[in-house]
Amino acid sequence: MCILSSEVFKLDWKKVIEMESKESLIMTRGNGKKVKFAEMIKVMAEFIMNDLSAEYELTVGSDSQNFDYTKLVEVVALHRVGKGGIFFYNVERLPKIKSIKQKIHTETSMSLQLADGLVEDLELSLLDKEIDMDDLSIHFKIHCDIGRKGKTSELIKEITSWVHSCGYDCEIKPDSYCASGIANKISK
Repeated sequence: MCILSSEVFKLDWKKVIEMESKESLIMTRGNGKKVKFAEMIKVMAEFIMNDLSAEYELTVGSDSQNFDYTKLVEVVALHRVGKGGIFFYNVERLPKIKSIKQKIHTETSMSLQLADGLVEDLELSLLDKEIDMDDLSIHFKIHCDIGRKGKTSELIKEITSWVHSCGYDCEIKPDSYCASGIANKISK
């Protein structure tokens, strides 16, 4: 697992530990149906098995909005390039995070944490069906809700370097549709 940012250590860790358990994580499909993490992995593996020769982008992104708490939305999207895709999301309620830097660090940390477990479990699920993920065209990306305009521009180098150091490609606005599109819409 990738090392967490020091900014994230300011969080209420009891809440974060509750969110860490993949087995208890309930995701919502794009169609509104709730599924456990293991079921999400199964659906994604079946989606890939339906076209093993296709190119895929597996992306994870998060966004958050402040109310009297911080509403954090994590999104997992599996895009069969040129042929559509599926997505899942999870909504968490955190103590209000007032600092934009801490919010971006929290969003990125949660995305990286989710991606690590996701990639590992998806690889095992495909291996159970005798499919080696290394033989497929799957690109793993983290979408961050930062961009060249606005307050988050000063965080680009720091956040993208962090994501790259964890072994993932990183997309920022306007290309980070998982975070700045899907998660943003659900977080409002």
